Amino acid sequence: MSKKNTKIAYTDLGLKNYQDAFDIQSNLFEHIKQIKINNKYAEIPKTTPNYFLFTEHPNVYTLGKSGKEEHLLINESERREKQVQFIKTNRGGDITYHGPGQIVGYPIIDLDNFDLEILSYMRGLEEVIIKVLSKYHIKGERSKGETGVWLDVGTSKARKICAMGVKTSRWVTMHGFALNVDVDLQYFKHIIPCGIRNKGVTSMQKELGFTPDKQVLKNEIIAAFSEVFQAGFQVIDVNSIS
Repeated sequence: MSKKNTKIAYTDLGLKNYQDAFDIQSNLFEHIKQIKINNKYAEIPKTTPNYFLFTEHPNVYTLGKSGKEEHLLINESERREKQVQFIKTNRGGDITYHGPGQIVGYPIIDLDNFDLEILSYMRGLEEVIIKVLSKYHIKGERSKGETGVWLDVGTSKARKICAMGVKTSRWVTMHGFALNVDVDLQYFKHIIPCGIRNKGVTSMQKELGFTPDKQVLKNEIIAAFSEVFQAGFQVIDVNSIS
C-alpha cells in the first residue's frame, strides 16, 4: 500500500476555453490513474498526487454522458449568434451552462487518499459550497435526488446556485462544480438545466444585490475544502501543469 497523500496542489487557470481546461484535467487525471496502475506491480508503491484547478469559461453548454441533447433548446445558428459553444463531455449529469461570472472548480484527486467513496465525495463537495454561502447569509441546501446546491428546497421558489458533475475512474476524480457568482442567467433559459424542469437558477449577485469579490470567494472555497476533506493546499505555477 502506498502512503496516503492529503496534500492538494492547486492553481488558477483564469479564463480558459472549456476544451483546453478539459485537456489539462484529463492529463492530470490519467497521470494519477497510471501511478495507481503501476503501483499494483511495484515493490515500493508511489504516492499519488492530488490537484485542484480554478477556472472560468467563455460561454459554453456542456452535455454529460447520460444527458439528453433535446435539453438544449437552441440550434446551431442561434448558438453562433449568441456566441456560445456546445460540447459533449464525459462527466456525469445532464446539460449545464458555463460562462463568465462563474467560479468553476475541478478537483482531480485520488479518493483513496481521503478514504472517500463517490457518494461521500459528492456530499462533501456540496458541503464545501454550503459552508461558503453561509458566510454571505445564503442558506444553501441539498435537494434529494438532485446533485448540487439549491436555495428554498421544497418550495415553488427552489433554484440552483451551484451545479456539480464528476467523472471517476479507479477512484480518481475529474470535473467538479460551477458556482454562479455574477453569471448572466439569461443563458440558462436556452437549456433545461441538469435536465430538471420547472426549477430556476440563481446567482450570488441576484440573491445578495451585489457581487462578492471572486478572489475572496476562491480563498473561502479552499478553506472550506480543507476543512471538509481534511486536506492541505499548496499553490503551484499554472505553467507547471499546462
